[in-house]
Formats: sequence, structure tokens, C-alpha cells
Amino acid sequence: MPHIRPFRSGDEPALAEVLLRTADAGADATGIFVDDDLWGEVFVLPYVARHPDLAVVVETDDGRVAGYIVGTDDTRAFEDWFATEWWPRFAERWPAPDAARPDVADAPDAAALDASALDERRTRQNGTLSYAYGRRAGAEPFGDTYPAHLHIDLLPELQGQGFGRRLIDTLVAALQARGVTGLHLAADVRNTGAIAFYPRLGFTRIPSHDDVVAFAREL
Repeated sequence: MPHIRPFRSGDEPALAEVLLRTADAGADATGIFVDDDLWGEVFVLPYVARHPDLAVVVETDDGRVAGYIVGTDDTRAFEDWFATEWWPRFAERWPAPDAARPDVADAPDAAALDASALDERRTRQNGTLSYAYGRRAGAEPFGDTYPAHLHIDLLPELQGQGFGRRLIDTLVAALQARGVTGLHLAADVRNTGAIAFYPRLGFTRIPSHDDVVAFAREL
């Protein structure tokens, strides 16, 4: 039976892989970007670097990490840290979109890509790069009222078994112990499963950008 345990150093590659395999509105995002590694460096690895004590994973019977929850108890502080300490390390690898025009040779499977396919990958990757370069305290409106935020992902083999609820309950308990008063998250507008899931855990929809559905919960 899969079980929940705290994050341990060394889990990082497995977390990045889980994210990659679920990042396209719940589906596998492999090959959507020019560089698959970008997903992890934006959406999961900074969280375990700054808040390893708030990261929890689901481990299968055969020792694989197949799900996780990560988060921060202070969105404003986290976003400033991301902007000033975490993300600058990747500026050379992933320049800002207005400067990022990788050649076909930069793609992992360049020989198999035509120009239109590469342009599509670039366009989608640049959207996430724009988000990463724009992260800063106050860039999103949710963090003032609901200071904490989370990211959660489960491989399909774990979905529908209660692990999502257990992971969120574990994080909520840790945040409450720290006196945090509110928690928020954002789901891709195309991820209908996630959008249906969060209200069942006490989250309420709040105003958000057109491409995401945001939820919040008082703690």
C-alpha cells in the first residue's frame, strides 16, 4: 500500500518527474517545452529548497515517489526569494523570452523537429518563462488575504484513492501549527478534475486570471 512520508533530500528528481508527467492540465507534459527541466525549476524544486519541512510525498510499495505536495507559509517572502535568489541562477540557461530564441540545435530531439513544431514548443515555454521572470511579492493578489500557497501532483496510479485529501490535510495541519490564517492555489482552467476536487476540501473559488481557476481556504 502506498504511504505518505516527509520529503527527503534526494527526492528532487522524482518530484520533477511527477510534475512533468502531470503538468499539462493533469496530463503528461513531456516534449511540450524545448527543455522539460523548466517545469521542475519553476513549480516544485524551489519549494523543497526553501521549505523542505512543508513537503510531503507519497511513496509506492516499490519505493517510487508517485505524488507530492509542496508549499510555502508566506507567499510574499517566497516570491521575493524566488526572484532574488532562486531564479537568477537560471538566467543564462533560460533567458527572458524577449532574448530567448534557441536554435533548433538547442532542442533535445532537434533532428526530429520541424520549424513549426519548435516554434510551438518555444511559444509554450516562453509563457512559463514570462511567469517565472515576473514572479515577485504582490504580483499575484491572493497572497495578502491567504498567505500560504501549495502545489500538489499525483500520478494517475494514485488518483482517486484519497491521497490528495491526505496530502492537503497534512499541509493544512502544518500551516495551522505555524499560525497561518489562509491558503490558496491555482489550477489550470482546463484541469476539470482538479477544479471539481478542491471545493470538496473546503476551498472556495476566488477571482483569478483567465487561464487559471484560483481557490482559497481560511485556516
